[in-house]
Amino acid sequence: MNIAFYGSSLLSSYWNGAATYYRGLLKNLFDLGHSVTFYEPDAYQRQDHRDMEPPDWAQVVVWPATPEGLRHVLTRAGDADVVIKASGVGVFDDELLRGVLAAARPQALRIYWDVDAPATLADMRATPDHPLRSALPSFDMVLTYGGGDPVVRAYEKLGARFCAPVYNALDPDTHFPVPAEPRFACDLAFLGNRLPDREHRVETFFLAPARRMREKTFLLGGNGWGDHATPPNVRRTGHVFTRDHNALNSSAGAVLNIARDSMAANGFSPATRVFEAAGADACLITDAWEGIDMFLAPGRDILVARDGADVEAILAELTPAQARAMGEAAGARIRREHTYAQRAAQVDVLLRRAAEMKREKAAS
Repeated sequence: MNIAFYGSSLLSSYWNGAATYYRGLLKNLFDLGHSVTFYEPDAYQRQDHRDMEPPDWAQVVVWPATPEGLRHVLTRAGDADVVIKASGVGVFDDELLRGVLAAARPQALRIYWDVDAPATLADMRATPDHPLRSALPSFDMVLTYGGGDPVVRAYEKLGARFCAPVYNALDPDTHFPVPAEPRFACDLAFLGNRLPDREHRVETFFLAPARRMREKTFLLGGNGWGDHATPPNVRRTGHVFTRDHNALNSSAGAVLNIARDSMAANGFSPATRVFEAAGADACLITDAWEGIDMFLAPGRDILVARDGADVEAILAELTPAQARAMGEAAGARIRREHTYAQRAAQVDVLLRRAAEMKREKAAS
């Protein structure tokens, strides 16, 4: 199928945590015979911080973030068999939402792909006239970055015809173990941009333990932390390009995952970083959220902390041998059960079934 995908960015992970999710899925959909054109706006300096050049498995159209640029790329939706509007494009989101529905051919599949479903659903509940509320029945399906049955039920209650989670996963060609590098050496690393609904949890699970464990070294990666108060044993790296993720994950004694407020409250939403770190055989510590055991076994593949005190206790007792064994167990399970090839096969089935149903309905 010819897929037109309107998203934040495929080429840059700068202020764009969904980049590796898009890359893993679309590369593997291409391998299954689909052709993909990804439309991303030139916004938020992402094109100045590219992690990759346009790949051979997708055509990338970078459009000026102007009304004229918007109108031009919307005309291209009419050429596609599948038109996808992702959440969080960052500019002209409402206009894109209405525009892709209007421009798509009647027989084309229309899909809303939500990469932040718990937050989107909270916004819709709080805003009765939210544009997505009225648009939902016009989409053939909603796909989500995660969220499990709670998100599926919520979307269908709000009017979605069909909803399915397509979870984050691992691209083993991109994320894998590499030799440790001194620049990323630490006892505990956390990689994540500074966001309003994450900052308090980073303080609780990462910075507070760092202040109390001055004998340990901590590494904080991601955008926005430059002016945030940190103790001397926390080293800030700023934005970490995708090409350096393997080195970071392979060099830290342990890697911490901290969910954003909405993701933690809903559960069933493992971050991209979980799979990237596991792919590098890193020892993972995560804050507690429902559904962890769908992906990794607590105590065997991953360590779970309910609060900062738990993080401290884990770090105090964790030996290099234990960390290495746990990281290898996590990597083996993720490579066996949670790859983007498997996720793309799931999406391929959903697309083909939906297209067949649409053809049958049109013929009846």
